[in-house]
Amino acid sequence: MSLEGKTLFISGGSRGIGLAIALRAARDGANVTIAAKTAEPHPKLPGTIYTAAEEIEKAGGKALPVICDIRDESQVAEAVSKTVETFGGIDICINNASAIQLTGTLETDMKRYDLMHQINTRGTFLVSKMCIPHLKLAKNPHILNLAPPLDMEAKWFKNHVAYTMAKFGMSMCTLGMSAEFAKDGIAVNSLWPLTAIDTAAVRNLLGGAGLAAMSRLPEIMADAAHAVLTRPSRECTGNFFIDELVLREAGVTDFSVYAPDAKGPLGADFFVPDEVFEKVPTKVAKAFG
Repeated sequence: MSLEGKTLFISGGSRGIGLAIALRAARDGANVTIAAKTAEPHPKLPGTIYTAAEEIEKAGGKALPVICDIRDESQVAEAVSKTVETFGGIDICINNASAIQLTGTLETDMKRYDLMHQINTRGTFLVSKMCIPHLKLAKNPHILNLAPPLDMEAKWFKNHVAYTMAKFGMSMCTLGMSAEFAKDGIAVNSLWPLTAIDTAAVRNLLGGAGLAAMSRLPEIMADAAHAVLTRPSRECTGNFFIDELVLREAGVTDFSVYAPDAKGPLGADFFVPDEVFEKVPTKVAKAFG
């Protein structure tokens, strides 16, 4: 149940959920490549690949910060090559990088449409494609996409069809690649939060401090990812995991630590099927859909 000595390749892991997953792995003694564009501090967003690497090292892991735009095939290929050269291989691929814009069809300019599809769907496909030859050589290889269940309900599309298409594209990578590479023993799964997660996207793009107060910390996703990534890959593939359900299965019962400042119900995240809420006692306010 440890990721000690394992090598993780994480896209977009300079902050938020990606960084939380990296730090959880680092506490086991894992090697982590942070492949992201943020080399210089952003005025509104915390963290760069270099500050992330420092945190990983302090947590007990080894870090490789790599400037990488996952829309660029040559940059992804170089980042994967540097990872293998530095750490000797790749055991786990985390497709965390994502772009979001919650606008209707007429309000969505094509430049933003292209950005979401290039990062979310194409980026997940490309990073996975580049990592798979190395994952085939690993002992317990995993691909984990931070992508939602394929709940094909119109309510998830009607207000932001472009974003939903791009995000569900990541989920379709899970569906297809899990079957395609089952014979190679590569687990391909998705992980998605039950509730909103307090990230820069929530604070800057979605609900600001109000929604942040109804959100859980990124550490819940990190702990759930760890629980998935330590499972035998040949016995765990093609799943669309929800963070709280994963942790309850692992024996966790106290979830207050993930939302220490919350008062009242938490905000439900996008794309969570209605039947999931029937499986947990957590009180949520369905703010989306």
